[in-house]
Amino acid sequence: MSLHQFFSIMRARRRLAGLILLGTVLLALAWVFLRPATYVARAPVLVDVRTDPTGGTPLQGMVSPGYISTQIDIIKSDRVAQKVVELLPPDQQPMLRLREAAQKGAAPQQWLVHAIQRDLEVKPARESNIINISWSGRTPTEAARVANAFAQAYLDTNLNLKTAPAKRYADWFDQQVTAARERLEKAQDKLSAFQEKAGIISSNEQGDYETARLSELSQQLMVAQGRRRAGAGETSSEVLQSPLVNNMRADVAKLESKVQEASATMGPNHPKMVQMEAELRSMRSRLAAESARLGTAAAVSTQASASRIRELQDAIAAQKARVLATNKQRGELSVLQREVDTAQKAFETVSASAAQSRLQSQMTQSNVVFLGSAVEPLGPSGPTPLQALLAALGAGTLLAVAGALLAELSNRRVRSVEDLTMVTQLPVLGILPAPKARVTPLRLTNAPRRLALTPQRSLA
Repeated sequence: MSLHQFFSIMRARRRLAGLILLGTVLLALAWVFLRPATYVARAPVLVDVRTDPTGGTPLQGMVSPGYISTQIDIIKSDRVAQKVVELLPPDQQPMLRLREAAQKGAAPQQWLVHAIQRDLEVKPARESNIINISWSGRTPTEAARVANAFAQAYLDTNLNLKTAPAKRYADWFDQQVTAARERLEKAQDKLSAFQEKAGIISSNEQGDYETARLSELSQQLMVAQGRRRAGAGETSSEVLQSPLVNNMRADVAKLESKVQEASATMGPNHPKMVQMEAELRSMRSRLAAESARLGTAAAVSTQASASRIRELQDAIAAQKARVLATNKQRGELSVLQREVDTAQKAFETVSASAAQSRLQSQMTQSNVVFLGSAVEPLGPSGPTPLQALLAALGAGTLLAVAGALLAELSNRRVRSVEDLTMVTQLPVLGILPAPKARVTPLRLTNAPRRLALTPQRSLA
């Protein structure tokens, strides 16, 4: 469709377009003057994302859009609306009006909840954690009252959503603390009874003493066996290690050396040789007597060592049995001690969790902050009469054009020479206006002035 055809249609259908435009404007004016005035009050709340001081669930993930959307859904929930119904005074507007209307229904309480939610609007602020709670009312006072009630109900509900599970967890943890305490007491009683029965205070202390005693007996046995292997008589260790015998042997060796040197120059009957021989025999006699005495003592000591070895062997066997029994008791004591330690650790863990849950259940603050009460709006919401008139003019114009085009499509007519040329696909030779025509056809400025080349078709 060309612009020339469009204006032809609009000129032909101007009455219909005018009626549509006038009707749209009249409807808009009627809506402006007849609609009840509504007032919108806004109560902003802030969702805080700082670290939870009670040590509960971290708040770092609360900055996500999903968390803000969840909070908006909570504000729009029936639970918050029911809390609002409880907070609003029943003898003041809007509850007085809503309760009168709710009595006509089958479920008045549910009807009140849905009615109070109908005029609620919750929107998050752009690029911030602030949520604006708006409510539309018939008067500024009731709009501000209901908006503040929604904000307070949301704060109470948010706090209850945190403390209610914590209270249930605290009760459950209290039961677990009692059970853990009983298990710890039983484990301690078993450990104390075993210590009293076995006579062991500490597993390390008793085991180290018995092991040290066994090591000491083993060393004594080794010493006794060494003395026994040393033998008796002049070859005994007592004789070989005696300082007196060693000195006497050294003196005998020196005197023997002197006798050998003197025998080279002196005869056996020389008085000095006789004296030296007599002195050598005397020293050998004393050495033999001293060696015999020490050998006799060594023999007696050897017999005593044999008896001592048997005693030590019996003592070592008994000590080994005692060490094995002690090790077994130490193992049982260690198992009981580990049971006590495990029960103690479980009791401490459950006690700490119970204390934390009890602390969270006693919270009086949540991560939502009420920034300020909603104030009574100064004027009604919605467009002004001038704005409504301008919008009606724009919408009426579009509807008028659309209505004219639809009417023309439903009953298509030739409005201009161009329409005739388009329909017949033939050139127009001339234009003869009708007498007393209501609409003068629009003439094409550059209309063709030649005959059609196809004689089979002619103008009607």
